[in-house]
Amino acid sequence: MPLDTRLHELLRSGRRLRGIFNGIPSPALVEMCAFAGFDFLIIDNEHGSAGIETTEHMLRAARASGLPALVRCLEHDIARTLDIGAGGVQIPMVNTAAHAAALVQRVKYPLPPGAEGISGQRGSAFSTRAAGYGAFGGPAHTQRSNEGVVLVVMVETPEGVANAAAIASVPGVDAVFVGPNDLAHSMGHENRFHDAPVQAAIERTIKAVAAAGKCPGVLALTHEDEDRYAGWGARYFATVTTGVINKALKEAAQGGRAALNY
Repeated sequence: MPLDTRLHELLRSGRRLRGIFNGIPSPALVEMCAFAGFDFLIIDNEHGSAGIETTEHMLRAARASGLPALVRCLEHDIARTLDIGAGGVQIPMVNTAAHAAALVQRVKYPLPPGAEGISGQRGSAFSTRAAGYGAFGGPAHTQRSNEGVVLVVMVETPEGVANAAAIASVPGVDAVFVGPNDLAHSMGHENRFHDAPVQAAIERTIKAVAAAGKCPGVLALTHEDEDRYAGWGARYFATVTTGVINKALKEAAQGGRAALNY
């Protein structure tokens, strides 16, 4: 079926997971990320340029190539993003537990009285790709979505750091991801997220999320960063396609010249 719910179990597996943000609107690049061996993909519709149709095609590419995928999107796009079959959403700039709880309501379908699970306010339509255009609709789709679609919230400000434990404790929040660059900017350190005060805030957040029993995540652009954050309890790591591609292109462009002493 179109809806891939494997992320739910991956985030609870205790494994170290390595994924990648992709803001380039290319299904082919999604397939390349899958074939490279990443554990998951985050389609970046906060800073990327994909429209809803291309996002749907990227989700198709991820499903076809076996790569679990979620979408980082803005709140007004949650409903459509889930309806086109995203296995989860990652929402930026969540600063309070109340905000996180409101997001849970937008991700979960309403449940009948007495049913187990979290009941939300997501609008129900079974004609969507997520429900197989009706082939997998009805109560089974409601249950599958409520149990399998993940919500990852992002902490990117000092307020979010202070409230990290409460945010992580909200039922229905599956992971809390630290955005180091925005956190550094909000703390007055521009893009210097390796400055000691920013790293201390990242450490505090990761440890608070882990203590709450949820999966801590963070951007990790190097193996050294990933190992350091893993030592604090992080398990959900992501790099960025543009950074990986630019590094490879630069090495390809300059490697021959360096060998010839140009």
